[in-house]
Amino acid sequence: MLEKMAKYSNAEEWADIVPIPQDDGPGQPLAAIAYSDDYVEAMSYLRAVMANNEMSERALHLTEDIIRMNPAHYTVWLYRSRILFATSSSLPAEITWLNTIALKYQKNYQIWHHRHTIVDALNSCTGEQDFLSQMFELDMKNYHVWSYRQWLVKRFDLWEGKGELEAVESILERDVRNNSAWNHRWYLVFGRGESCFEDKERVRREVDYAKEAIHLAPQNQSPWNYIRGLIRQTKGPAALSLASFKQFASEFASLDDPDNVTSSHALDLLAEILAEREGDAADAAKALDLLAKKYDPIRENYWKYRKSLLVGQGGVKAAA
Repeated sequence: MLEKMAKYSNAEEWADIVPIPQDDGPGQPLAAIAYSDDYVEAMSYLRAVMANNEMSERALHLTEDIIRMNPAHYTVWLYRSRILFATSSSLPAEITWLNTIALKYQKNYQIWHHRHTIVDALNSCTGEQDFLSQMFELDMKNYHVWSYRQWLVKRFDLWEGKGELEAVESILERDVRNNSAWNHRWYLVFGRGESCFEDKERVRREVDYAKEAIHLAPQNQSPWNYIRGLIRQTKGPAALSLASFKQFASEFASLDDPDNVTSSHALDLLAEILAEREGDAADAAKALDLLAKKYDPIRENYWKYRKSLLVGQGGVKAAA
């Protein structure tokens, strides 16, 4: 294998290749990119082998060299995957190499697209969950990792009972505010179809889980959104009503003690519940006023808009 930074022009292995320089068109570019000499040379040889559609071990090594210099070069990744399949290279070995690259370049989409391609071809996700745990040790909100994990769940049927729910609960135990983990939990529990929203036991378990998380951090928006999602989506025997959460929301935002609200999200939910109940529009307006003036003034105009929707329900004037 060629060492990184080797001069291809001096390597006997590449003596038969005529490098193709970058063509920027007529004249000189106004703002040329300051590529390193090593990168310029490696790319000139890549253009040559791609022009010949060469599928070889040396071309594979060349792509590795370029990727280490520029891991965001999408065309090089595509060419690398073509070479791997054309030469029947070891895909498990490619995953091992990819692990080192992914850990070094954490926020790189091309790496995860390539991993998707290789793992799909392997038809096995052995070791993937463990590696994702390593990635999350570095950044538990890495969008590319969560997106890949969602694909992994669907591709290999990793729904409940196969370690995923336990893994996401472990992450939430460490950081209950991790909105990415909450999103993944929703996908795991309800991602298999509409029938999941009709499972009374499943829905009740998720309500209880969200409530426990709220007790840990009342001002954390994620579990409140989770509950709102359950209210909107559940149906049949598992259907939840907005009004059924009035007592729970009141634990964190009682209008009888407006100076002791521990969650603006609870106050928001309470306002919505009261707005739906006949004769409670005045209390809904009171809750919205508290949000606008004290507990979420940065969105004052939004809360005032919500209050304006109460016109005709007999609440705004009475609460003013």
